Amino acid sequence: MKAALYTRYGPPEVIQIADVEKPVPKHNEVLIKVRAASVNPLDGDLLEGRPYSGRIMTGLRKPKVTRVGVDVAGQVEAVGRNVTP
Repeated sequence: MKAALYTRYGPPEVIQIADVEKPVPKHNEVLIKVRAASVNPLDGDLLEGRPYSGRIMTGLRKPKVTRVGVDVAGQVEAVGRNVTP
């Protein structure tokens, strides 16, 4: 599968499209096949590492979570063991 990734903070040009393995949901997670995604101010702030004080949670020198996007719509493909409908 393809994913939009960033391995360092910066402008939108740091985003790369790469082939990655399909993730397996953990016990309390849901795997969604994304059909649509949006871009909002939170995505831009996370990409650029703003505010700097927030880097304590997101990674000081480089991002801990390297995938872009927080708003998605799609179809549930798999659920973790502890997920109930």
